[in-house]
Amino acid sequence: MRLSEIATSLGLPLQGGDMDVSGVNTLADASPAELSFLANPKYAPQLATTRAGAVIVSADQAPGDKPCLISSNPYLDFARCVQLFAKPQGCFEGVSDLAFVHPQAEIDPAAAVAPFVSIGKGTRIGRGVRIFSGSYIGEDCVVDEDCVIYPNCSLMAGTNLGKRVILHAGTVLGSDGFGFAQGAGAMTKFPQIGRVVIEDDVEIGANTTIDRAALGETRVGQGTKIDNLVQLGHNVRVGRNCLIVAQVGIAGSTTLGDGVILAGQVGVAGHIHLGDGCRIGAKSGIGQDVPPKQDMSGIPAMSHGTFLRTSAIMPKLPEMKRRLSKLEKELAALREEIANKG
Repeated sequence: MRLSEIATSLGLPLQGGDMDVSGVNTLADASPAELSFLANPKYAPQLATTRAGAVIVSADQAPGDKPCLISSNPYLDFARCVQLFAKPQGCFEGVSDLAFVHPQAEIDPAAAVAPFVSIGKGTRIGRGVRIFSGSYIGEDCVVDEDCVIYPNCSLMAGTNLGKRVILHAGTVLGSDGFGFAQGAGAMTKFPQIGRVVIEDDVEIGANTTIDRAALGETRVGQGTKIDNLVQLGHNVRVGRNCLIVAQVGIAGSTTLGDGVILAGQVGVAGHIHLGDGCRIGAKSGIGQDVPPKQDMSGIPAMSHGTFLRTSAIMPKLPEMKRRLSKLEKELAALREEIANKG
Protein backbone atom coordinates (compact mmCIF):
# COMPACT_ATOMS: atom_id res chain seq x y z
CA MET A 1 0.00 0.00 0.00
CA ARG A 2 1.05 3.62 -0.29
CA LEU A 3 2.90 5.18 2.64
CA SER A 4 0.37 8.03 2.60
CA GLU A 5 -2.42 5.45 3.06
CA ILE A 6 -0.61 3.98 6.06
CA ALA A 7 -0.18 7.48 7.52
CA THR A 8 -3.89 8.16 7.15
CA SER A 9 -4.84 4.78 8.63
CA LEU A 10 -2.59 5.30 11.67
CA GLY A 11 -3.36 9.01 12.05
CA LEU A 12 0.33 9.97 11.80
CA PRO A 13 1.92 12.91 9.94
CA LEU A 14 4.01 11.98 6.89
CA GLN A 15 7.33 13.77 6.49
CA GLY A 16 8.96 13.43 3.06
CA GLY A 17 7.79 11.85 -0.16
CA ASP A 18 5.25 9.11 -0.76
CA MET A 19 6.14 5.54 -1.82
CA ASP A 20 4.79 2.03 -2.28
CA VAL A 21 5.29 -0.13 0.84
CA SER A 22 5.40 -3.90 0.32
CA GLY A 23 5.91 -4.92 3.95
CA VAL A 24 7.53 -4.22 7.33
CA ASN A 25 10.86 -5.26 8.82
CA THR A 26 13.63 -4.38 11.27
CA LEU A 27 16.11 -1.59 10.61
CA ALA A 28 18.84 -4.18 10.04
CA ASP A 29 16.90 -6.33 7.57
CA ALA A 30 14.47 -3.99 5.80
CA SER A 31 14.58 -3.55 2.02
CA PRO A 32 14.00 -0.26 0.18
CA ALA A 33 10.35 -1.26 -0.32
CA GLU A 34 9.74 -1.90 3.39
CA LEU A 35 8.80 0.22 6.39
CA SER A 36 10.73 -0.01 9.67
CA PHE A 37 10.78 1.82 13.01
CA LEU A 38 13.02 3.11 15.79
CA ALA A 39 11.83 2.86 19.39
CA ASN A 40 14.91 1.81 21.38
CA PRO A 41 17.72 4.45 21.39
CA LYS A 42 20.19 1.54 21.40
CA TYR A 43 19.44 1.06 17.69
CA ALA A 44 19.63 4.73 16.70
CA PRO A 45 22.95 4.28 14.82
CA GLN A 46 21.15 1.88 12.45
CA LEU A 47 19.12 4.80 11.07
CA ALA A 48 22.22 5.88 9.17
CA THR A 49 22.77 2.46 7.58
CA THR A 50 19.29 0.99 7.17
CA ARG A 51 18.05 0.24 3.65
CA ALA A 52 14.42 0.72 4.77
CA GLY A 53 12.46 2.92 2.40
CA ALA A 54 10.66 4.67 5.28
CA VAL A 55 10.63 4.63 9.09
CA ILE A 56 8.32 5.35 11.98
CA VAL A 57 10.23 7.55 14.44
CA SER A 58 9.82 10.26 17.04
CA ALA A 59 10.16 13.81 15.75
CA ASP A 60 13.63 14.32 17.26
CA GLN A 61 14.98 11.14 15.57
CA ALA A 62 13.60 11.74 12.09
CA PRO A 63 16.30 11.41 9.41
CA GLY A 64 16.31 13.94 6.61
CA ASP A 65 17.13 11.51 3.81
CA LYS A 66 14.04 9.27 3.78
CA PRO A 67 10.26 9.48 4.32
CA CYS A 68 9.12 9.23 7.94
CA LEU A 69 5.92 8.77 9.88
CA ILE A 70 6.23 10.90 13.00
CA SER A 71 5.01 9.22 16.19
CA SER A 72 5.07 9.92 19.92
CA ASN A 73 5.11 6.13 20.49
CA PRO A 74 6.91 4.46 17.55
CA TYR A 75 6.70 0.93 18.96
CA LEU A 76 2.94 1.12 19.46
CA ASP A 77 2.34 2.66 16.05
CA PHE A 78 4.61 0.14 14.34
CA ALA A 79 2.58 -2.64 15.98
CA ARG A 80 -0.56 -1.06 14.53
CA CYS A 81 1.17 -0.88 11.15
CA VAL A 82 2.14 -4.55 11.26
CA GLN A 83 -1.54 -5.35 11.78
CA LEU A 84 -2.21 -3.84 8.34
CA PHE A 85 0.19 -6.32 6.72
CA ALA A 86 -0.34 -9.40 8.89
CA LYS A 87 -1.99 -12.32 7.12
CA PRO A 88 -4.39 -14.40 9.23
CA GLN A 89 -3.47 -18.06 9.65
CA GLY A 90 -5.83 -20.72 8.35
CA CYS A 91 -7.97 -20.75 5.21
CA PHE A 92 -10.96 -22.87 6.24
CA GLU A 93 -14.59 -21.71 6.30
CA GLY A 94 -17.81 -23.14 7.69
CA VAL A 95 -18.01 -26.33 9.71
CA SER A 96 -15.92 -29.16 8.32
CA ASP A 97 -17.64 -32.50 7.67
CA LEU A 98 -14.68 -34.03 9.50
CA ALA A 99 -15.46 -32.18 12.74
CA PHE A 100 -17.64 -33.74 15.45
CA VAL A 101 -20.38 -31.39 16.60
CA HIS A 102 -22.89 -32.68 19.14
CA PRO A 103 -26.48 -32.28 17.94
CA GLN A 104 -27.25 -30.12 20.97
CA ALA A 105 -24.34 -27.75 20.39
CA GLU A 106 -25.03 -24.33 18.82
CA ILE A 107 -22.65 -22.93 16.21
CA ASP A 108 -23.17 -19.53 14.62
CA PRO A 109 -23.30 -19.73 10.81
CA ALA A 110 -20.42 -17.24 10.62
CA ALA A 111 -18.10 -19.45 12.71
CA ALA A 112 -15.40 -21.65 11.14
CA VAL A 113 -14.60 -25.11 12.49
CA ALA A 114 -11.68 -27.05 10.98
CA PRO A 115 -11.41 -30.83 10.54
CA PHE A 116 -10.95 -33.04 13.59
CA VAL A 117 -12.45 -30.58 16.09
CA SER A 118 -14.77 -31.97 18.77
CA ILE A 119 -17.57 -29.81 20.20
CA GLY A 120 -19.61 -31.15 23.08
CA LYS A 121 -23.24 -31.10 24.14
CA GLY A 122 -24.70 -27.75 25.17
CA THR A 123 -21.73 -25.70 23.94
CA ARG A 124 -22.34 -22.39 22.15
CA ILE A 125 -19.92 -21.05 19.53
CA GLY A 126 -20.37 -17.39 18.57
CA ARG A 127 -20.13 -15.36 15.40
CA GLY A 128 -16.69 -15.12 13.78
CA VAL A 129 -15.09 -17.78 15.96
CA ARG A 130 -12.32 -19.81 14.29
CA ILE A 131 -11.39 -23.21 15.76
CA PHE A 132 -8.34 -24.97 14.33
CA SER A 133 -7.82 -28.72 13.91
CA GLY A 134 -7.35 -31.00 16.87
CA SER A 135 -9.10 -28.79 19.42
CA TYR A 136 -11.53 -30.21 21.97
CA ILE A 137 -14.41 -28.09 23.30
CA GLY A 138 -16.21 -29.94 26.07
CA GLU A 139 -19.80 -29.80 27.29
CA ASP A 140 -21.59 -26.57 28.21
CA CYS A 141 -18.79 -24.25 27.09
CA VAL A 142 -19.33 -20.74 25.76
CA VAL A 143 -17.02 -19.31 23.09
CA ASP A 144 -18.10 -15.75 22.34
CA GLU A 145 -17.66 -13.67 19.18
CA ASP A 146 -14.40 -13.49 17.20
CA CYS A 147 -12.36 -15.86 19.36
CA VAL A 148 -9.48 -17.75 17.75
CA ILE A 149 -8.63 -21.21 19.07
CA TYR A 150 -5.43 -22.51 17.50
CA PRO A 151 -4.62 -26.23 17.03
CA ASN A 152 -4.83 -28.80 19.80
CA CYS A 153 -6.39 -26.63 22.48
CA SER A 154 -8.60 -28.20 25.14
CA LEU A 155 -11.53 -26.46 26.80
CA MET A 156 -12.93 -28.76 29.43
CA ALA A 157 -16.61 -28.70 30.39
CA GLY A 158 -18.08 -25.38 31.49
CA THR A 159 -15.24 -23.17 30.25
CA ASN A 160 -16.38 -19.67 29.24
CA LEU A 161 -14.51 -17.44 26.77
CA GLY A 162 -15.43 -13.79 26.26
CA LYS A 163 -15.13 -11.86 23.00
CA ARG A 164 -11.92 -11.75 20.93
CA VAL A 165 -10.02 -14.24 23.07
CA ILE A 166 -6.98 -15.85 21.43
CA LEU A 167 -5.78 -19.27 22.57
CA HIS A 168 -2.49 -20.41 21.10
CA ALA A 169 -1.68 -24.03 20.30
CA GLY A 170 -1.82 -26.53 23.13
CA THR A 171 -3.61 -24.32 25.66
CA VAL A 172 -5.59 -26.26 28.28
CA LEU A 173 -8.42 -24.52 30.12
CA GLY A 174 -10.45 -26.19 32.83
CA SER A 175 -8.21 -29.12 33.72
CA ASP A 176 -8.64 -30.29 37.30
CA GLY A 177 -7.00 -28.25 40.01
CA PHE A 178 -4.48 -30.00 42.24
CA GLY A 179 -6.76 -30.77 45.16
CA PHE A 180 -6.39 -33.76 47.49
CA ALA A 181 -7.38 -34.38 51.10
CA GLN A 182 -4.82 -36.26 53.17
CA GLY A 183 -6.01 -39.24 55.13
CA ALA A 184 -4.45 -42.16 56.93
CA GLY A 185 -2.13 -43.68 54.38
CA ALA A 186 -3.95 -42.35 51.29
CA MET A 187 -5.00 -39.26 49.36
CA THR A 188 -8.64 -38.56 48.58
CA LYS A 189 -9.30 -36.49 45.48
CA PHE A 190 -11.27 -33.30 46.08
CA PRO A 191 -13.57 -33.10 43.03
CA GLN A 192 -12.97 -29.91 41.05
CA ILE A 193 -16.50 -28.82 40.16
CA GLY A 194 -15.93 -25.12 39.37
CA ARG A 195 -15.16 -23.55 36.01
CA VAL A 196 -12.77 -21.24 34.12
CA VAL A 197 -13.89 -17.80 32.89
CA ILE A 198 -11.75 -15.86 30.44
CA GLU A 199 -12.94 -12.29 29.88
CA ASP A 200 -12.85 -10.22 26.66
CA ASP A 201 -9.61 -9.51 24.75
CA VAL A 202 -7.43 -11.97 26.64
CA GLU A 203 -4.59 -13.72 24.80
CA ILE A 204 -3.12 -16.95 26.18
CA GLY A 205 0.15 -18.42 24.92
CA ALA A 206 1.02 -21.92 23.75
CA ASN A 207 0.94 -24.80 26.23
CA THR A 208 -0.40 -22.68 29.07
CA THR A 209 -2.72 -24.40 31.55
CA ILE A 210 -5.42 -22.80 33.66
CA ASP A 211 -7.12 -25.08 36.17
CA ARG A 212 -10.83 -25.09 36.87
CA ALA A 213 -11.91 -23.96 40.33
CA ALA A 214 -12.51 -26.46 43.07
CA LEU A 215 -15.69 -24.48 43.81
CA GLY A 216 -16.73 -21.27 42.08
CA GLU A 217 -14.47 -20.05 39.29
CA THR A 218 -10.94 -19.37 38.12
CA ARG A 219 -11.05 -16.03 36.27
CA VAL A 220 -8.74 -14.04 33.98
CA GLY A 221 -9.68 -10.37 33.61
CA GLN A 222 -10.30 -8.33 30.49
CA GLY A 223 -7.28 -7.43 28.35
CA THR A 224 -4.79 -9.61 30.21
CA LYS A 225 -2.00 -11.19 28.14
CA ILE A 226 -0.47 -14.51 29.20
CA ASP A 227 2.69 -15.96 27.64
CA ASN A 228 3.61 -19.57 26.85
CA LEU A 229 4.05 -22.28 29.48
CA VAL A 230 2.23 -20.53 32.32
CA GLN A 231 0.33 -22.39 35.06
CA LEU A 232 -2.60 -20.87 36.94
CA GLY A 233 -3.93 -23.00 39.78
CA HIS A 234 -7.53 -23.49 40.84
CA ASN A 235 -9.51 -20.44 42.00
CA VAL A 236 -6.80 -18.00 40.90
CA ARG A 237 -8.22 -14.62 39.92
CA VAL A 238 -6.24 -12.37 37.59
CA GLY A 239 -7.24 -8.73 37.18
CA ARG A 240 -7.56 -6.65 34.04
CA ASN A 241 -4.67 -5.76 31.71
CA CYS A 242 -2.08 -7.88 33.48
CA LEU A 243 1.06 -9.24 31.79
CA ILE A 244 2.17 -12.74 32.78
CA VAL A 245 5.40 -13.86 31.10
CA ALA A 246 6.61 -17.37 30.28
CA GLN A 247 6.93 -20.12 32.91
CA VAL A 248 5.13 -18.25 35.67
CA GLY A 249 3.37 -20.48 38.20
CA ILE A 250 0.58 -19.18 40.44
CA ALA A 251 -0.73 -21.44 43.19
CA GLY A 252 -4.38 -21.84 44.05
CA SER A 253 -6.68 -19.11 45.38
CA THR A 254 -4.18 -16.29 44.80
CA THR A 255 -5.54 -13.04 43.38
CA LEU A 256 -3.88 -10.42 41.19
CA GLY A 257 -5.11 -6.84 40.93
CA ASP A 258 -5.29 -4.84 37.72
CA GLY A 259 -2.14 -4.07 35.72
CA VAL A 260 0.12 -6.56 37.51
CA ILE A 261 3.29 -7.63 35.66
CA LEU A 262 4.96 -10.97 36.42
CA ALA A 263 8.26 -11.49 34.57
CA GLY A 264 9.51 -14.91 33.47
CA GLN A 265 9.64 -17.84 35.90
CA VAL A 266 8.03 -15.99 38.80
CA GLY A 267 6.56 -18.34 41.39
CA VAL A 268 3.62 -17.16 43.48
CA ALA A 269 2.41 -19.01 46.57
CA GLY A 270 -1.27 -19.70 47.19
CA HIS A 271 -3.88 -17.69 49.10
CA ILE A 272 -2.13 -14.31 48.77
CA HIS A 273 -2.93 -11.05 46.97
CA LEU A 274 -0.81 -8.94 44.62
CA GLY A 275 -2.05 -5.36 44.51
CA ASP A 276 -2.84 -3.22 41.48
CA GLY A 277 0.14 -2.22 39.37
CA CYS A 278 2.82 -4.19 41.19
CA ARG A 279 5.72 -5.54 39.11
CA ILE A 280 7.64 -8.71 39.94
CA GLY A 281 11.11 -9.37 38.49
CA ALA A 282 12.16 -12.58 36.76
CA LYS A 283 12.70 -15.74 38.83
CA SER A 284 11.25 -14.14 41.96
CA GLY A 285 9.49 -16.11 44.67
CA ILE A 286 6.43 -14.41 46.17
CA GLY A 287 5.27 -15.85 49.47
CA GLN A 288 3.23 -13.03 50.96
CA ASP A 289 0.89 -10.22 49.96
CA VAL A 290 2.38 -7.43 47.84
CA PRO A 291 0.95 -3.89 48.23
CA PRO A 292 -0.15 -1.97 45.13
CA LYS A 293 2.45 -0.42 42.82
CA GLN A 294 5.40 -2.21 44.42
CA ASP A 295 8.42 -3.45 42.45
CA MET A 296 9.73 -6.73 43.90
CA SER A 297 12.53 -9.14 42.97
CA GLY A 298 14.47 -12.04 44.43
CA ILE A 299 13.91 -15.24 46.43
CA PRO A 300 12.35 -14.51 48.82
CA ALA A 301 11.06 -11.38 47.13
CA MET A 302 12.17 -8.01 48.46
CA SER A 303 11.97 -4.46 47.14
CA HIS A 304 13.66 -4.24 43.76
CA GLY A 305 16.12 -1.63 45.02
CA THR A 306 17.20 -3.85 47.91
CA PHE A 307 17.51 -6.78 45.52
CA LEU A 308 19.83 -4.80 43.22
CA ARG A 309 22.05 -3.75 46.14
CA THR A 310 22.12 -7.31 47.45
CA SER A 311 22.99 -8.65 44.01
CA ALA A 312 25.90 -6.22 43.77
CA ILE A 313 27.26 -7.48 47.11
CA MET A 314 26.92 -11.20 46.35
CA PRO A 315 30.04 -11.56 44.14
CA LYS A 316 32.09 -9.81 46.83
CA LEU A 317 31.12 -12.22 49.63
CA PRO A 318 34.10 -14.63 49.24
CA GLU A 319 36.57 -11.75 49.50
CA MET A 320 34.62 -10.23 52.40
CA LYS A 321 34.68 -13.61 54.17
CA ARG A 322 38.45 -13.86 53.67
CA ARG A 323 38.98 -10.35 55.05
CA LEU A 324 36.66 -11.03 57.99
CA SER A 325 38.57 -14.21 58.89
CA LYS A 326 41.84 -12.27 58.73
CA LEU A 327 40.44 -9.52 60.99
CA GLU A 328 39.16 -12.10 63.48
CA LYS A 329 42.64 -13.64 63.71
CA GLU A 330 44.25 -10.22 64.14
CA LEU A 331 41.72 -9.32 66.84
CA ALA A 332 42.35 -12.59 68.68
CA ALA A 333 46.11 -11.93 68.57
CA LEU A 334 45.63 -8.41 69.95
CA ARG A 335 43.47 -9.72 72.79
CA GLU A 336 46.10 -12.33 73.62
CA GLU A 337 48.85 -9.69 73.59
CA ILE A 338 46.84 -7.38 75.86
CA ALA A 339 46.09 -10.23 78.23
CA ASN A 340 49.78 -11.18 78.46
CA LYS A 341 50.83 -7.61 79.16
CA GLY A 342 48.13 -7.30 81.82
